[in-house]
Amino acid sequence: MANVQLIKNIGLDDTATGTQTSTVNEPTVAASNSNIFYTCNWSATSSTTGGKEWNHVDPFTALPSAADGFCCDQIVVYEPSRDIWIWILQYIAVPGGNNVFRIAVAPGANPGAWHWWDFSPSDLNSSWTDLWFDYPDAAFSSNHLYVTFNVFNSADRWQRAVAFKLPLDTLRAGSGLTYQWWSTTNNGSLRLTQGAAGSMFFASHNAGTTLRVHGWPDSSNTVGSFDVQVSPWNSGPYSAPGPDGSEWLDRVDSRITGAWVSGTRAGFLWTAAPRSGRPKPYVKGAVVDITTHRLVEEPDIWNANSAFAYPAACPNAQGVVGVSLAFGGGTRHPSHVVGFRDGGDWRLAITRTGTNGPNGGAWGDYASCRRHNPNSSEWVASGVTLQGGTDRRHVEPQYVHFGIG
Repeated sequence: MANVQLIKNIGLDDTATGTQTSTVNEPTVAASNSNIFYTCNWSATSSTTGGKEWNHVDPFTALPSAADGFCCDQIVVYEPSRDIWIWILQYIAVPGGNNVFRIAVAPGANPGAWHWWDFSPSDLNSSWTDLWFDYPDAAFSSNHLYVTFNVFNSADRWQRAVAFKLPLDTLRAGSGLTYQWWSTTNNGSLRLTQGAAGSMFFASHNAGTTLRVHGWPDSSNTVGSFDVQVSPWNSGPYSAPGPDGSEWLDRVDSRITGAWVSGTRAGFLWTAAPRSGRPKPYVKGAVVDITTHRLVEEPDIWNANSAFAYPAACPNAQGVVGVSLAFGGGTRHPSHVVGFRDGGDWRLAITRTGTNGPNGGAWGDYASCRRHNPNSSEWVASGVTLQGGTDRRHVEPQYVHFGIG
């Protein structure tokens, strides 16, 4: 039986994060050789030594300000075929108006020399003067970067979701950017599949037990979709207090947070509430065949005594699916777990056991799992735990490089 091999497993200290942290940490990570770039709320950090030393990067000041200043959400990916780091940052809306998100790109082995583009809702439609972007996701195919955002109005009400398709060659070149975009008012929180090649797939729930899967070929500006019925699951209530009685799932919801595609199969993971046979909140899985549009399997991740939540996923070069997720409740404080799909089973390992639950019940909203470069059979993952207390000094983002042992 294969096991999870933790190649590197490093908690990021206050020097690395500048204590600009939160239990709603939203950590993401990318790695190439010994270079690592790591983002979280409201910090970033980099390493050129494979994680031995870290250099704090302040997202408030590392790049010139935009809109009403840096806000919060960030995503980082490394695209190996063009050798580029891609850093996405969300900015605060100006009073009564737009915000922007920024796509910053750094060619070469070490992220540092960034060029960037800013995007606002009014860039897409001149009448969208009071809308703002929130909740990003990013993934790449063979030739494009895909980015999704939700769009809210000035009353903080969801209006639509937007997906962008941007050519990787132009992103690397740093000039002459043209791009395509697509929007829907029917489905929000679109989650992109990691591991895409000729087409990008992304999905969201479509009411009840229907999953709507969208496909956007690299060679076309037409976005198609199909619906798949999955087995019944519950979208709440969520609860899994830890040994100190602290709730950590007050903020969780059923948005899809993990997605991958490999060959003819695309998979999606989200946090579901208890039901018969699943006594604690768990990760609901659905794998679909993108050629027949049929449900293939439902690889849930669950435990009888503690909850799993906030899954992220990515296939390695051989199509094996790696995951990064949170695990806690019962006798266990919120902890971080990585693992992979081994035939019909999940192989999981705890990377860091937390010592406390959060004040205020907030955890989330997402983590990351990426393919390592150049060791493409391995993964890097991000997560978070509390170590020794409950304030920002005790929030410890976790960097994990793992493989199949």
